[in-house]
Order: sequence, then C-alpha cells, then structure tokens
Amino acid sequence: MMMTGKRRGPLTAGLILAAVALLALGVFVKIGHAAPASNLTYVQAGRLLADPATGKVETKKTLVVQDGKILRIEDGFTAAPGAKIVNLQDSFVLPGLIDSHVHLLSETGPTNRLDAVTKTQSDELVDGAVYAQRTLRAGFTTVADVGDDNEPIFALRDGIAAGKLPGPRILTSGNIITTVGGHADEHGYRPDVLKLLVNPNACTGADECARVVRRQVQAGADLIKITATGGVLDQAATGVEQQFTDEELRSIVQTAHSLGKMVKAHAHGTKGINAALRAGVDSIEHGTYLDDESIKLFKEHGAWLVPTLLAGHTVAIEAAKPDTWMSVAVKAKALMVGPNMLAMGRRAHDAGIKVAFGTDTGVSHHGDNAQEFALLVQAGFSPLEAIQCATVNGAEHLRLSAIIGSLVVGKQADLVAVKGDPLKDVTELERVSFVMKGGVVYRPW
Repeated sequence: MMMTGKRRGPLTAGLILAAVALLALGVFVKIGHAAPASNLTYVQAGRLLADPATGKVETKKTLVVQDGKILRIEDGFTAAPGAKIVNLQDSFVLPGLIDSHVHLLSETGPTNRLDAVTKTQSDELVDGAVYAQRTLRAGFTTVADVGDDNEPIFALRDGIAAGKLPGPRILTSGNIITTVGGHADEHGYRPDVLKLLVNPNACTGADECARVVRRQVQAGADLIKITATGGVLDQAATGVEQQFTDEELRSIVQTAHSLGKMVKAHAHGTKGINAALRAGVDSIEHGTYLDDESIKLFKEHGAWLVPTLLAGHTVAIEAAKPDTWMSVAVKAKALMVGPNMLAMGRRAHDAGIKVAFGTDTGVSHHGDNAQEFALLVQAGFSPLEAIQCATVNGAEHLRLSAIIGSLVVGKQADLVAVKGDPLKDVTELERVSFVMKGGVVYRPW
C-alpha cells in the first residue's frame, strides 16, 4: 500500500520540530556543503609567528587556506586526503610584509634625468611590472606606492588586483601633490622641455591645492601624498625645509579627509614636519629633523612616522663616491640628510612614536626592501619591533588591519617563510624562501 505522507514516525517528527525551532532562532545549518579537500591548502609551519603584536611563536602548526583566506589553524602537521600541502616544517613562518613607502615605476640611478624625457608611461608600466614582481618575491605582499604617474601606477595596481600580473597588493597616491617649483616638480631642464614635465598637481594657494586633491581622488587615488618640505633628489638647491604654507597644508588635509583619504607627507626639515603635523597629516615620511615639538605633535595627533632609513643610507653611500652620478645640488643634500636618518629613527623609537615600516624603494633597489630591518635594529628597535612595523603596524597605518598584518582566521593568506629565526637575526628576512599572497604561492616557482 502506498504511504500517504500524513503519518510520520516520532524521530522524523522530532527532526522537523528541531529544524523549525532552529529557523525560528535565525539559525541556518548547511548540510553537505563542506569544501572539497582539493580546494584547501594545508601550510605546515615548523615555527609560526601568527600575530606579531603578541610576539608569541608557536611550533608545529598548520594553516588551512581556502579561497585565499585562512580558514582555520590546527595543531600539529595536518592534511586532508587530496588537499594541497605546503611543507614548511623546517621554516619560520610569519605574515606577509608591508612596505608603506615605495615607488614601483622607477629606480634611481645615473639615467634618471634622461629617462624623464625618453621613457613613455608604457615604459614605466613595464618597468613597474618587473619591480612589482621583485618586491613580491622579496616577501612584501602589500605596499603603498606614494608618488608615481597616475595612468601607469593605477593600471599596475588594478592589473595585480585582477590577478593578471604578479605583484604586491598596492595602495597608491598616484601623482604627488607639490608646490609649484617644489620637491616633486621638475627642475634643471631648458624652459621648453620643463613646460612639458611640470607636475600636473603642482599648486599654489589653499583653493587650488584643494582642487588638485579632489582631482586626484577623482582620478582613482587610494591616498594622498604631498611634499611638505624640500627633498634630496630634486635638482634644485632649495634645501629641505617647509614649502607649502600652513594654510595650504590645512586645505589639503581637510579636503582629503572629507573624501575619506589619508595624507602622507614627505618631510625632512623640522618646520615642515611640525607644520604638517599641526595641519593633521596622517603620516610623516622620512622625518629626518624631528624635534621635541615634533614628538609632542605626533602623539597629540596620533600620526605615524615612516622613517625610510634605507633611503638615507643609500643616498649617503652614493654621494660619498668620487664618481657619483649625483649633481652638485643633490650630492650636498644627500650628504646632509642621509647620515642623520639613523639617529632620527633612534629618537623616534625612544620617544614611543607610532612607526610603520617604509623604505622609499626606488631610491634603493627593488627587492632589497628587507634591508630596512637591520637599519631599524641599529636604530634601537628589537627584531620583533621591526617586524611589527612591517606587519601589524603597517596594516593599521594603511587601514587594512581587517584583512592583513597577522595570520588569523578570516584574514588574507599572506605569509612568508625563512629558514632561520628572524627574532634572533633580523637579516634572515633578506633571505625569504617562501611567499604566499592571497593563497597563491609566488616563491618558489
């Protein structure tokens, strides 16, 4: 006889009642939708610094990765049949590194002035693709590019984000905002050439500076970069002190913040540093001549310092060469600024300023970013503190703590590995042996 379905046994009725109760409580139970093992990657870490904020190193841990994120962390070296296995049982694993100050489209050298009038933006994009790959393979899975031409750097950022090119996750300012004739505007070419090379974001006056901020955000900038003071590598003998007026600085910051964008300020000289901090910038890049007032302002405004010690180290070495390619003006500034940056880093550390790792790579060679760690240690940072600058601090500074900076469930599977212990010898980070970004392995390959 055919069952009518009107009568059910007590077990079936109980299950129905339980399901109704769960639905009433807003609970949904997925049955039969567990991820197949083939979609999982098991990263077996001999030693694991999952959260640099704690400094806790655990042994024999397995990170289970799904869809580019950390699904769970298991004790021991585990794996499911059919899953991908990454054997790092002999390695020290930590979060992917973050460099908060790079220039991916170029590298400083003797041909820079010629490059400015011979290379196209397409050439810059090709160079940037090469440098981005080097940066990623060096263990830097996220960078802030703070001053490159809009079109090629936005294209590089977007191409990497779409998975079309290998490279770090990029936040970029695009074109720098500077004063007319200031650092990041061009100098030293004949007048007709100079007219073609002037920075489109060079501005004078509070209203005009607000306008270029809005235009830069409209163009696609993730953040705003300004030159609050003179710089080392421009061809003008104009020193390294304040270039924007106080009113212009306030206008830039207020406009950027109203549009939800942070402001990173290149600043060497004391007056320029302090004026930028009073205006409310989110970070000072370089900070060479910070003083007691600067330290007070950093803390009062909650601003970050990105010290770029490697840049100072690099230009000082180049300027000391008898056959340097540097012009007289650039050499004089390099010899003045470079040797002072290590002492600045020590003073910032001792004062307890918030510090994020940044190298100004492009001044130094792409792929050598990790040399900054040893310089931070020379400036008084412990190896753990230096690593924190390039992980949890960098993520907080770039407002990305929800997705990167530590290896916890739900965050991106951005991780690197070295064979030695970077907490004992921080230069181990110059010899990265494994890189994963968003669950994809980029080193070795």
